[in-house]
Formats: sequence, C-alpha cells, structure tokens
Amino acid sequence: MAEDPFPGWHGTTIIGVRKGNEVVIAGDGQVSLGQTVIKGTARKVRRLSPGGFDVVAGFAGSTADAFTLLERLEAKLEATPGQLARASVELAKDWRTDKYLQKLEAMLIVTDGSELLVITGAGDVLEPEHDIAAIGSGGNFALAAARALIDSDMSAEEIARRAMAIAADICVYTNDNLTVEKIAR
Repeated sequence: MAEDPFPGWHGTTIIGVRKGNEVVIAGDGQVSLGQTVIKGTARKVRRLSPGGFDVVAGFAGSTADAFTLLERLEAKLEATPGQLARASVELAKDWRTDKYLQKLEAMLIVTDGSELLVITGAGDVLEPEHDIAAIGSGGNFALAAARALIDSDMSAEEIARRAMAIAADICVYTNDNLTVEKIAR
C-alpha cells in the first residue's frame, strides 16, 4: 500500500446542543498537520444570515472544503428561505452527486434555532437523538460528555463548554480555545 503523500489534517471538535429554547454550536480552535499544531485559534463556527435568516454552522475537515460547502448552503438557503432542512437536503444531494463536490472532505453541524442537523458527504442529513450532535476528532468524547450532562440543570451553552473541555483533555487534536455561537428558537 502506497503511503499517503499528505499526512492529513486533524484537529477539530464541533458540538451542537439543544436544550430548552436555546441551541449552541461550539468548536475548538486547533488545526494540526500530522503531529504538529499549525494553529490554535481557528474559527470553525460561523453565523450565516442569507436573506436575514439566521443559521449557525460548525465544520470539521478541510477548511477550504468546508467554506465551499458553507457557500453552497447559503445559496440553498437563499433559494428556500426559512427552510433549513430542505436546503440541507439539497446541499447533501449536490454533494453526493456532483463530481467536484464528491471530493470535498468536511462535515457540517447546522442549526436555525429550531432544527439541529448534521450534513455529511455521504448524502446524509441527520437529526441527532438526544438533541446533541458532535463531529470531528474529539466528537465522540464531546458527545459522551454532553449526553452525561444533558439532564442536569446546566444550560445548553454550559453543557457545550463543559463537553468541549472534556474533549480537549482527552483528544490531542482538540484545544480549549472555543468559538461558541448561540441561537434561540
């Protein structure tokens, strides 16, 4: 088997937590190439406002690929204002069938304050169980931590921050420099 000429970018944990009337997406700031930290202050959670309709998105994977997907999602939202699920399905269909988009290596968590969705390059648009979604290198650690905390008195933001802190303690590709965006239903 030939060795991959690119050692692979790692270094993202993104979590989305919905609790009460609040949805929070949080992401760490670390970008690594192989075993080297390239940057510790990346912003992988963004607020989009196509046509005045607020959406928060977090991404894991290649930054250029993620920005391409975010631009496509914005275009889909402009074509279907206020319909995040429909825009997400349309994006996933394009991602799955377009020869250029098929090569993109990223995942997205998106919310409009009502829906919380994970969009993948396999054509999936998933609404997570338990109102928690997590992706990236430390995603499973953050997911497990948030699931353990969801029934506590903590807010969605407190749960997301605590889950990210736990993931940063465990995953070497995750740091504690967070970007947190909150949106209400």
